[in-house]
Amino acid sequence: MKLPDHEHGGGGGGGGRRVAVVGAGIAGLGAAWLLARRHRVTLFEAGSYVGGHTNTVDVEIGGVSHPVDTGFLVFNRRTYPNLCALFELLGVKSVASDMSFGVSLADPAIEWAGSDLGTVFAQRANLLRPAFLGMLRDILRFNRETTRMAAEGGAPDVGLGSYLAARRYGSAFRDWYLLPMAAAIWSCPTRTMLDYPLATFVRFCHNHGLLRILDRPQWLTVEGGGRRYVQRIVSQLDDVRIATPVLGVDRRADAVWLRTPDGAERFDEVVFACHSDQSLAILGDGASDDERRILGAVRYQPNVALLHTDAALLPRRRRVWSAWNYLAGAGRPDERPVSVSYLVNRLQPLPFDTPVIVSLNPFVEPAGDKMIRRIEYAHPVFDQGAIDAQAALPQIQGVRRSWFAGAWTGYGFHEDGLRSAVAIAERLGVDVPWQRGSTSTDAARPGVRRDDLREAA
Repeated sequence: MKLPDHEHGGGGGGGGRRVAVVGAGIAGLGAAWLLARRHRVTLFEAGSYVGGHTNTVDVEIGGVSHPVDTGFLVFNRRTYPNLCALFELLGVKSVASDMSFGVSLADPAIEWAGSDLGTVFAQRANLLRPAFLGMLRDILRFNRETTRMAAEGGAPDVGLGSYLAARRYGSAFRDWYLLPMAAAIWSCPTRTMLDYPLATFVRFCHNHGLLRILDRPQWLTVEGGGRRYVQRIVSQLDDVRIATPVLGVDRRADAVWLRTPDGAERFDEVVFACHSDQSLAILGDGASDDERRILGAVRYQPNVALLHTDAALLPRRRRVWSAWNYLAGAGRPDERPVSVSYLVNRLQPLPFDTPVIVSLNPFVEPAGDKMIRRIEYAHPVFDQGAIDAQAALPQIQGVRRSWFAGAWTGYGFHEDGLRSAVAIAERLGVDVPWQRGSTSTDAARPGVRRDDLREAA
């Protein structure tokens, strides 16, 4: 499926429109690569590197250096079809990953992991703990109920927390399983997940195989780190400007003028492939009422990721160590400090015996001599306001020569960012290579459709 050289994304020749793409995460990279097949594209990135949440760091341990991903880590063929197709065209290879999940709580002192019965009962006292056994029963019940919703539709129009209370799910199920899992997936506080719209939560979990014990998708990771695909896209673009923030725009009837520290430049179209609040800030006083209403409705959760080698930020029992590890300190469930530690050795093939860990918002700092890198990210918060904004997004797409892309238009993941780029590229006349002969109706409607719980995984 690899394209011949003349069909790769690139400069777009001398024809087509001049298109500015603002933001070089997956949405911006995907949009630039696709649009360059037909148009003249300039990609602007305010930061010091290209890739956004694809942030690969070279880690050296014992004289051996190897790339380690700190943001985007995994994908699968079932629910990332656009990303897999892009990787195939770019010649990017992948290897199998491990998506095991572990929980370590300080109060009560409970540890368990979901890999097998041995890890579920790694803490033998859990065999005699009625609340823990009730959690396991509730997991099976929740999977049955929500699978039925996904198949038949009709999920109540309520938040996740309200549904759990109405259906009398135990606090152990909520606090020891569901909220830790959800908080790990969406990189947000557990209390935020209680307000997450149930229908959207069910649709995501169903499509990603999280509501069943068997037949889950095989997760993959990019061989050599996610920067491999970033490098291949950038090598096929003619005009990539790093450390060049877009300070403002002037949208006129015949053109869009972008203002950067280097001056003003004229374009025919602009694709805002950054967070919605960043797009709104760039638009400034020129934003329309609809743009303010829609783009301003999405909130963002700042998250600090620490790359380190301190095993103290993993579960106490080594048997519980998993790819994703949820840790909570002492205190009330809705107030206690929580963090997630990703054991990268499980997620990616690393040549190290030393644990390499990415801890998100740790409440205990790693030892100073084991600290490697501190990185600040921001993730969209998918409350009802964000879901409504996604549904309203088509109202402002293409208006005044402006387009909006990003993972925030879907569930917040790489596939969502790329899907939004595909939709815009098609609207601007690009033949998306992996969708030849397809109308791509789903890609043309970015955002979560609450009334569509029937979509197959």
